[in-house]
Amino acid sequence: MYVLIGGAGLIGLSLAQKLVELGHTVAVIDIDPTACRYAREQVGAMAFEGSAVSTEVLLEAGIRKANALAAVLRNDALNLAMVTLARHYGVSHILSRMRHSDFAEPLRLAGATHVISTVELAVSTMVNAIEYPQVESMMHFEQGQIEVLKLAIPNSCYVVGRSVAEIAQDFRFPTGSLIIGYQPHPHEDLMIPNGSTVLEPGSTILIVTKPGSLHQVIDFMEGCK
Repeated sequence: MYVLIGGAGLIGLSLAQKLVELGHTVAVIDIDPTACRYAREQVGAMAFEGSAVSTEVLLEAGIRKANALAAVLRNDALNLAMVTLARHYGVSHILSRMRHSDFAEPLRLAGATHVISTVELAVSTMVNAIEYPQVESMMHFEQGQIEVLKLAIPNSCYVVGRSVAEIAQDFRFPTGSLIIGYQPHPHEDLMIPNGSTVLEPGSTILIVTKPGSLHQVIDFMEGCK
């Protein structure tokens, strides 16, 4: 896949590094010659010095053949301009970083397929780590309407030895929640459980639920026998 990244700051270069490691062809655009040189020599990406909202630079960087584009420039207005140009040149998969929520709708209207608020993501991650230290990780979907959390099962937990079907039928298990992933042991792969899957002590589960049910889910899953 050919991926074009606008902005060679910390996020842009880190993104480029990960994509190169995954085997993608990556091109970075930035006005800073030092950042461009770093992208070439240390990251292994192509780099084009100039403005990421210049049509000449974008065409030189191959925007017409880009499969995906990420706008991670220094402000929302520049990202909005880059998204608009990417849509104009037919890029099908367009991602944009967003600093201020006022730009969420304009970015989507301009053609961004994914809008990522770095501030909200960081704050939300830290709040979750403070409120729910026992949760290994948490992801948000549909603007926070759905949560997916990864939770370790303590040895003395009430649900140990019970099947997924038994847990789902328990009146204390929050309505609308669902166990969607199960890892029996840390060295084993994550699997999709069925109703007969029995939770073992020390295992890990993935649960999808609504934000308002988070406390209930955690309290139920960690309840002592």
